[in-house]
Amino acid sequence: MTHPTHHTPDHPADLRETTTGAVVPRPPRATPSPWPRRFRPRGLLVPAPVLLMAVVTVIDVLTPDWLHIAPVLAAVPVLAAVLLSRRATAMLAGTVLVITVLLQWEAGSLGHPDAVVTLASLFVVGLTSLAACTLRQRRERQLRQVRSVAETAQRALMHPLPRRIGSLALSGVYLPAESEARIGGDFYEALRTPYGTRILIGDVRGKGLPAVGATSTLLSAFRELAYREPSLTRAAEQLDARARRHIAALDGAPDPESSAGPEPGALFTERFATALLVEFPPGEAVARIVHCGHPEPYVVRGSEVCLCAPEQPGAPLGLGDLLDTPLAAQDVPFRPGDRLVLYTDGFIEGRDRRGRFHDLAARVRAHAGRPLEAMVAALRRDLLHHVDGDLGDDAALVALERLA
Repeated sequence: MTHPTHHTPDHPADLRETTTGAVVPRPPRATPSPWPRRFRPRGLLVPAPVLLMAVVTVIDVLTPDWLHIAPVLAAVPVLAAVLLSRRATAMLAGTVLVITVLLQWEAGSLGHPDAVVTLASLFVVGLTSLAACTLRQRRERQLRQVRSVAETAQRALMHPLPRRIGSLALSGVYLPAESEARIGGDFYEALRTPYGTRILIGDVRGKGLPAVGATSTLLSAFRELAYREPSLTRAAEQLDARARRHIAALDGAPDPESSAGPEPGALFTERFATALLVEFPPGEAVARIVHCGHPEPYVVRGSEVCLCAPEQPGAPLGLGDLLDTPLAAQDVPFRPGDRLVLYTDGFIEGRDRRGRFHDLAARVRAHAGRPLEAMVAALRRDLLHHVDGDLGDDAALVALERLA
């Protein structure tokens, strides 16, 4: 969840590493999982059904005739249904029946009523396991299809960051809180316009698929306004107007830009998006920033990391009509070698098991001496390590460096 407040220093799309070079977008590729690679218990347990069957069979042969543990073999097809394919499950269920018949024949109990009940039970368990395995595989296919659609939507909605735009090197990371969704309410964009390079990073209130509509609206608007509006503050104001129209459409209220205005006594809406617009004017060694209720960026100069607090903070997008003060741009010196780290609140509000916030400022300071792409990769790892892979909110980060 995003908050329309400014954060203190106390308070990581796929990793897109960037290098210097011409303005060439990163080619589309399969989206890697944002989670750290760990051992996969399911992969390690694949041999478990066969091992269980072998162990139970050996024990049953070695135990006295009055002790029979063959009924434990019923667990074999059940375990196979969870771990293996339908064909393997059917084969193991049939093998269990054959082994049980042989064990009963060896013990001289084949054909006895209790032996018949055991065989019937194993047959029913085998059929049930086969049905469960079929259902599991069907759900897994559906999940793969959903993931494919989400990855396609992510590539269409959030374009890969360019490796370089003019004298700026870029690198970014996007981590959705809902790992299966692969897309959420955080967003960023970088464009080369007639007015210089323009960057947008933002966070729609909420997460997951419900926030995708607002994200799409804001990104589409920014891609149009960035080329059309000479003034960055004017572009931000138009983004706010677009956000309020989107909110009005969702809430079924009149268009806030219409002459009728909102109905008297209309309920206050909690729909909004924080955002940060950054412009690098050609020929000027500055970064021009417009704050719209978004966490303040960090400026990195050598080993020094400074929080870039706004001189005049603005309201989040969609809530601009609540403040009489117009949006204002702030110029920050940005010379060759300087870096600017933009991020969403997922990078500073992630908590560990003890409830401690992730200290992004300290991590930026620790990795400031690394190359830009290595720094972003390290910040991503640090966040996932801090939250133990369990993000409570979407997280996005964009780092920029002025090249000589």
